[in-house]
Amino acid sequence: MALYVFASLQLVKRVSSNPGKHQRFLARAFSNTGTRQYEINKIFPSAAEAVKDMTSNSTLLAGGFGLCGVPDTLINAVRANASIQGLIAVSNNAGVDSSGLGLLLASKQIKKMVASYVGENKTLERMYLIGEIELELTPQGTLAERCRAGGAGIPAFYTPAAFGTVVQTGELPLKHNSNGTVAMYSSPRDVKVFDGKSHVMEEAIKGDYAFVKAWKADRLGNCQFRYAAANFNGVMGRNAKMTIVEAENIVEVGEIEPNSVHLPGIYVKRVIQSTEEKQIEKFTFSKQSEGVDMAALGKGDTAGKRELIVRRAAKEFKNGMYANLGIGMPMLAPNFVEPSVQVMLQSENGILGLGPYPKEGQEDPDLINAGKETITLLPGASCFGSDESFGMIRSGRIDLTILGAMQVSAKGDLANWMLPGKVKGFGGAMDLVSNPAATKVVVTMEHTDKKGNPKILKQCELPLTGKACVSRIITELCVFDVDFTDGLTLIEIGDGVTVEEVREKTGAPFCVADDLKPML
Repeated sequence: MALYVFASLQLVKRVSSNPGKHQRFLARAFSNTGTRQYEINKIFPSAAEAVKDMTSNSTLLAGGFGLCGVPDTLINAVRANASIQGLIAVSNNAGVDSSGLGLLLASKQIKKMVASYVGENKTLERMYLIGEIELELTPQGTLAERCRAGGAGIPAFYTPAAFGTVVQTGELPLKHNSNGTVAMYSSPRDVKVFDGKSHVMEEAIKGDYAFVKAWKADRLGNCQFRYAAANFNGVMGRNAKMTIVEAENIVEVGEIEPNSVHLPGIYVKRVIQSTEEKQIEKFTFSKQSEGVDMAALGKGDTAGKRELIVRRAAKEFKNGMYANLGIGMPMLAPNFVEPSVQVMLQSENGILGLGPYPKEGQEDPDLINAGKETITLLPGASCFGSDESFGMIRSGRIDLTILGAMQVSAKGDLANWMLPGKVKGFGGAMDLVSNPAATKVVVTMEHTDKKGNPKILKQCELPLTGKACVSRIITELCVFDVDFTDGLTLIEIGDGVTVEEVREKTGAPFCVADDLKPML
């Protein structure tokens, strides 16, 4: 690369200093066949060559979401180079035990992981809990924006996401001792109020290296992504000092239309041919019966409870809405929406116009939802990067979000990201509930946990996802409206359910609406 830059500079100097000779010099710059000797060519012969000079203790940004759009060829090249150690890896996920960044965790080439969700990686969970690795969990939208800011020369920013949580207060364990006790906590965040709303300050992330997976790339470094594989790849690629792209297809300059270049070549230093087969983390197929997809409802009494919840949740959709749905029960609610109601579903990993699960055999590794499940796209759908996706979310462009929960308080506080002894992560939930003034937040959950304990409480006992954000709770027993000041009001009740039963199974006081209605 230095050769090409040096040659170009010499060309400029010679033409500028002696314009009378510039025609003869330019003629020498081309061979008899017309090929430019000094053309820009960022293509490297192999991943091993592209990472050969990578230094230890660097910050590595890796694109991908789950196993979609993951630069596996480059990751495998680092694993094969044992001289590269002590990496700080930044990625939405940490891969799985047998793939992606999980391989570098297993080889102990990563000393610190910065991610939003690591729930599928048991290796990381074990290493973290016994002090072998540092883990900085970050809300998904905040992670995307920290990387975007780093690439845009912005040192810090304020976000409404995570206010009132362990992220803001500095109570998030970053590293454990070998006996499982906490060795180091996160730092408290600065808080400022803008337009009457509290915001948390987050510092930008700056990368030394970025590994990017592209569908197409040319020798100039221009890249095009495919569907949901855009996710974090663009924002990571714009950030690092050394961005290395692995492309499924290396094409001629000009083959990627200018308006289809998702990552311009100015950000890219090296391009290699991707050689690893694309993978799918969760094969999820449509199992339709009478036009309704009943997958994920479970069996027996559990399925019956969940169907009641999902059917009632479907009534929250209004024609023309843009909505974001959590995995599990919320994802099934659109199956019960009236045909006259059209809703556009958004997924945090960069999709607007989410369709149903595919039929078996029609799955596409570049089409997944935020739960890493295989999905389809509806006509009129669009795909984009995760940074833009969360811009839509935080700015209130999403009318409705429906989420699951472990606990909800009487004042609308939500806890849905952590159970004791489990290492999962925030995902996108903290961002999704960060603007309740613009986005209606509805929780769907069973009324009690597996032990029969109430999940609706005076105060949440588990770490919070968001404060005063839930405006409606739907369970198999009833529907509550939540006032952030006055608390719960019972507005609907299930068939055969009494108010007394609801009181017995609810861990917080509530009022009963004067016009209490049947649930369905």
